[in-house]
Amino acid sequence: MLAYIIRRLLILPVLICGVTILIFAMLSLLTPYERASLYVQDIPKRQGAIDDIIHKYGLDAPIHIQYWHWIVGRKDLTSGEVKGGVLRGDLGWSKVGKSPVVEVISRRLPATAELALWAAVPMIGIGIWLGVLSAVHHNKLIDQVLRVFSIVGWSIPTFVFGLLVLMIFYAKLDWFPPGRLSDWASQIVYSDAFTRYTQLNTVDALLNARFDIFLDALKHLVLPVTTLAYLNWAYMLRVTRSSMLDTLRQDYMTTARAKGLTEREVIWKHALPNGLIPVITVGGLILIGLLNGVVITETVFNYPGMGSFLAEAALSLDVVSVLGVTLFSSLVLVGGNLIVDVLYGFIDPRIRLH
Repeated sequence: MLAYIIRRLLILPVLICGVTILIFAMLSLLTPYERASLYVQDIPKRQGAIDDIIHKYGLDAPIHIQYWHWIVGRKDLTSGEVKGGVLRGDLGWSKVGKSPVVEVISRRLPATAELALWAAVPMIGIGIWLGVLSAVHHNKLIDQVLRVFSIVGWSIPTFVFGLLVLMIFYAKLDWFPPGRLSDWASQIVYSDAFTRYTQLNTVDALLNARFDIFLDALKHLVLPVTTLAYLNWAYMLRVTRSSMLDTLRQDYMTTARAKGLTEREVIWKHALPNGLIPVITVGGLILIGLLNGVVITETVFNYPGMGSFLAEAALSLDVVSVLGVTLFSSLVLVGGNLIVDVLYGFIDPRIRLH
């Protein structure tokens, strides 16, 4: 198992290098004048100032030198210090966030992480359970109902379902408001009387023993979590059902039954572990997508996470912010795929032998 993990870790630097090359290639489509905005908050008005910035940061240098400066930074001609560089966390200045891109990501990421964590458990757990239930009762009434459920869920666009639940449960019933916190709760959370340990409102509220704020934060999470969970339940159900049906038809399932095992033991101890490989792939990619920011869901519910920031940056033509978030998301995707690969090895010993 250790050799399998080491092989996967050795591939990681190659993948990251490829990701940075692709991101820099997109960045290189901009002119040196446009890329100068990476290094300044406001373009100076003095004539020739932009040309000075281009020369200072080597934006007119050969492409491979520019890539090296973008990754590791560039030596300042005046002070002699090495400044900037992706490895030092310099992703440029965000015009939308009015601060460095890294700071905006650090502010927005906890909100998206909180949404992802609350959505992941029902989304993956219930999706797998429904998929197993559908496969076990193949072609029976419950299977037919769940298949209709999955088709409807997979067919409805995210923004349509989000707007529908928003109109019913907020506009009409006024139960679950959009946003992340109510005004009164925000004043308390961002005051000196409230300690923000994790930046996750529900967790911090419990750590501060403020159950009223916990309930308020939870109330704001209900609709976006329901939207993400329902639409992804359908996908998880379909994948789990298909994988389980294929596994239940294998000869070793017949052998397990012939040995006198109960149907429950056959399904949960033998069939499910062998049918989890495609489910882990799908579940891992869905969770990574949630951590990277769900653009449509966060925009519909006015939720201040990574997805809504990316939408604001794109609408404002803030190229620096878009590329910075893209690089961050790509690194999360690469790391997430590594974790999924390692999980493969734990679940199926045959994989780690290749």
